[in-house]
Amino acid sequence: MTELNGEPAGIRELTALAMTNYGHFTTMRVEDGRVRGLSLHLDRLVRDCGVLFGTDPDRDRVRELARRAVADTAGPLTVRVTVYDPDLGLERPGAEATPRILVTTRPAAAPSLPPLSVRTAPHHRDLPEVKHVGLFGLLRLRRLAQLDGYDDVLLTDERGAVSEGATWNVGFFDGDRLLWPDAVCLPGVTQELLRRGHGGPQHTARIDRERLGELRAAFALNAGVGVRPIRSIDGVEFDPEHPVLATLRKEYATTEAEPL
Repeated sequence: MTELNGEPAGIRELTALAMTNYGHFTTMRVEDGRVRGLSLHLDRLVRDCGVLFGTDPDRDRVRELARRAVADTAGPLTVRVTVYDPDLGLERPGAEATPRILVTTRPAAAPSLPPLSVRTAPHHRDLPEVKHVGLFGLLRLRRLAQLDGYDDVLLTDERGAVSEGATWNVGFFDGDRLLWPDAVCLPGVTQELLRRGHGGPQHTARIDRERLGELRAAFALNAGVGVRPIRSIDGVEFDPEHPVLATLRKEYATTEAEPL
């Protein structure tokens, strides 16, 4: 399913997104017409649209278009909502914009995936607080990591502190509490749901490579798979079966999903 403002997306409109590559998006896992953190996804779209276009998308319209996309479809789906203006060109990106809503769907990933082996790489995303469509730098680093035998890449900032994965947030457990990196990164919906729902102690801290050996567990977070164990970072091993991971997965699984 690929629809733009509720109509089949044409070649011209899709080519404009590929050529200009200016816009933002959010990706949701939809099961039985419901989404965990739907309100947070909508908040992200409104916030990011204000930053990139100076306007707000209609939240109810976004929900309506997403409902259309998943109607009469069995099984869990990954739904991506992209906001961009097909008429905004390379020569005049400062022209008045009328952003439109592109909804695409694909089968969702399995809810339980094998633990990740990742390596760190220094990288600072453009406008990291916005979930924008500029993914080249992230995909290049992911590709290079995979070519060297890793599953993915974990970004570090100018201090050498961990910030986020290529398309996921990261968290750690030090044996007593959850640790969230203090580096600038994209605020994740799944991360925020766990922050709100976790009953144990939590702390924000600088996590650099030298500190990794002190930590008991590491995990990746995104809306597609929820909580995914990380088994190693730069060769530092973590317990992919640590009990805290089962606790986090249960907390996430029991988060009430909102109807589209």
